[in-house]
Amino acid sequence: MKNYLSLIDRNTNGRCDVTPLFSHFDGFNNLVNDLVDQVPKTGVDIVACIDALGFILGTAISQKLNVGILTIRKGGKLPVSTDQINFTDYTGLNKQLEIRQDILVEGMRVLIVDEWIETGAQIGASIQLIENRGASVVGIVTISIDDNENTQKIRSNYRVITAWDDGT
Repeated sequence: MKNYLSLIDRNTNGRCDVTPLFSHFDGFNNLVNDLVDQVPKTGVDIVACIDALGFILGTAISQKLNVGILTIRKGGKLPVSTDQINFTDYTGLNKQLEIRQDILVEGMRVLIVDEWIETGAQIGASIQLIENRGASVVGIVTISIDDNENTQKIRSNYRVITAWDDGT
């Protein structure tokens, strides 16, 4: 395990807390560099960052790749016309994600970033939003992706880049 991953708080109720890693300049910088080193050097037009902690990691990655970001927001947050999708999150609650209709164009190559993928429901909804606009998902970047039936499908259909390999 990379040294900076020890900054992730695992002594929590349920989910790991990555914010201590984000607050440590050297650790966070090393994480971003390690993830970006695994991204193809060409072929990314935009980084799609998932609300909310994905915004932090995704923005840092987009800066290293010299591309802009598309924010994938929680439902009802954007003050313009949006594309929305409903999904059931890791807690079993029905949620909605949305994106602006005027950022993605057909053929764009999108790298999706979220800080952690638990059940795969939120990343799956994000993929649908992007592909429904005619864009293609060229990869998914996350600190870690849990191992379950849904995430195995994601791994088999998309390139997934992680810093924390849980052995899958």
